[in-house]
Parts: sequence; structure tokens; C-alpha cells
Amino acid sequence: MIHIVLAEDQAMVRGALSALLSLESDIEVLGSAADGEAAWRELQRLKPDVLVTDIEMPGLTGLELAQRIQRQELPIKVIIVTTFARPGFLRRALDAGVSGYLLKDAPAEHLAEALRTVHRGGRAIDPQLALEAWSEADPLNDRERQVLRLAGEGQSAGDIATRLNLSHGTVRNYLSEAIGKLGVSNRIEAYRLARQKGWL
Repeated sequence: MIHIVLAEDQAMVRGALSALLSLESDIEVLGSAADGEAAWRELQRLKPDVLVTDIEMPGLTGLELAQRIQRQELPIKVIIVTTFARPGFLRRALDAGVSGYLLKDAPAEHLAEALRTVHRGGRAIDPQLALEAWSEADPLNDRERQVLRLAGEGQSAGDIATRLNLSHGTVRNYLSEAIGKLGVSNRIEAYRLARQKGWL
């Protein structure tokens, strides 16, 4: 049996994925979560073989979950199922040790096959996206990405400094670096471009 945990913030999608996978005789859904922090607790409690996760979720993103699994060297494989057909996301997912990356508009049977492939130690990556992923490098480092994401969500430099336990000047430096690297004129344009490329 392949034991899995689902992490997806949209209740309808989470329910549909769970129902779909429960039809497979060799796959068991041990639990599910609506946000990244809850998913992390479920992973520690249930110890599944595979985590199936979206990228964008409250708390921790799917990529941050994958990074945490990788850092703690947990024997859990990760498959991302997302609407984001962006090469930047795939590159970051691969760097975080993700074994599968599927788009939500792929045929449903692809997910069960991907789970079997990944469980056997293989990879299940959308082939077209895999080709595009290496066409353009992500210029941002993790801290610049974090600060830019919060700025794009409307937080002031002061709010970001408090939240990340940084000085106001350090936050401004990270924003300035990100704007410079992306070749745009302000933080809003930087946020928009980085989102479009899949770097946030």
C-alpha cells in the first residue's frame, strides 16, 4: 500500500482528490490538511510514504513543506499538484527534493500513476515544464523572495521587519536588491514579475 497525506487549501479540490485516490486499491489516504502548518503536523503524526500538496497555501507553502522534509531528512516523498505551469516553481521544487510535479488540468489517472512511480523511487514531472525550467535562472535568494512576497501582499517595510525579526534597513536592502536583480523600478513591479516567472 502507498500511504499518503493530502495538503490542499481548497476544500472541494481536497475532497475530490481524496475520493479519487481512495478508488485505487493500492493507495490509502491517511489524512488531509487545509494549510501548510497543519500538513506538517499530520506528516509527523501519520508518517506517510508520500505527501501530495498544492504550492500556494496559508502558513507554509508546498515548497516550504518540501524544504522542511528535505532538511529534516524525513523518508517522505513529495508530489506537487498545482495550477502553476511556471518553470520557476518547478526549479525550486526540484531543488527542494520534490519527486513529482503535476498540473491540476492533467487527466486524473496521471496522479495515481505518478504516486506509483514516485513510491518506487522514480520521478513524475510534466515533460514540457521540465524543458522550460532550465531556460531562465531564478536570480533571487530565499530572503529576497520572502521579503518581496510580503511586500507584494501589501505589508510595509516596518511590518516585514517585525515579522521576520530583521531591521528596517535590512528589509529595505533586500527589497532594493530584488528590484535591481529583476531590472524593474519598484517593489510592485518586482513582485509582479517574480510571480509571473514562478520565482515567488
